[in-house]
Amino acid sequence: MANYSYPIDEDWTHEELTLVIDFFNLVEEANETGIEKAAFLAGYKRFKTVVKSIGEEKRLGRQFQEASGYSIYQTLQQAKATTGKRFKMSVN
Repeated sequence: MANYSYPIDEDWTHEELTLVIDFFNLVEEANETGIEKAAFLAGYKRFKTVVKSIGEEKRLGRQFQEASGYSIYQTLQQAKATTGKRFKMSVN
C-alpha cells in the first residue's frame, strides 16, 4: 500500500473515520492482493453507514482514485459480479 492521503471529512467522528479508512484499505487489498468477497461487501456496508449519499460517495471515490489509482466503483462492481469467495481486481 502506497503512502498517500485519504479523502476525509473533518466532521466525521473518530469511529466514522475509522470505518471509512478501513473500507479504503479493503479497496486497496482487493486491487493489490485479492480479498474475500464477503469481507469486502461487509466493509462497504459499514462505509455506507457513514457516507450515505451517492453524491458524497462519488466525490470521495474520485478523490480516492486520484490519490491511489484505485476505483471504488469498479472494485465494488467486480465484487458484486464475482461468483467465488475471493476476488482480485483484474485490469482490463
